[in-house]
Amino acid sequence: MPIVQLEHPVRDFGTWKATFDRDPVDRNGSGVRSYQIYRPTDDPNFVAVDLEFDSLGEAEAFKLALGELWRSPQAMAALSGAPRVRVVEVVERKSY
Repeated sequence: MPIVQLEHPVRDFGTWKATFDRDPVDRNGSGVRSYQIYRPTDDPNFVAVDLEFDSLGEAEAFKLALGELWRSPQAMAALSGAPRVRVVEVVERKSY
């Protein structure tokens, strides 16, 4: 299962989350099956997100769409640094 992992500093988590909730890149229409949002316990203005896809092609296309979004004025207002994004695959998962 391909996962798009992204992380970046944000100016204000509430502002970033409101933009994320408006879904300017159409997660559902882009093939996102599920996502998780993380924040470090010691940095409320940093965010990491994992977005799961069925196919590598969907994940790669979504990564490109994020790049376009992050160059927009809307994104610049919410971000406070350069985002990092990559596509990874789960190679092992184990629950205890």
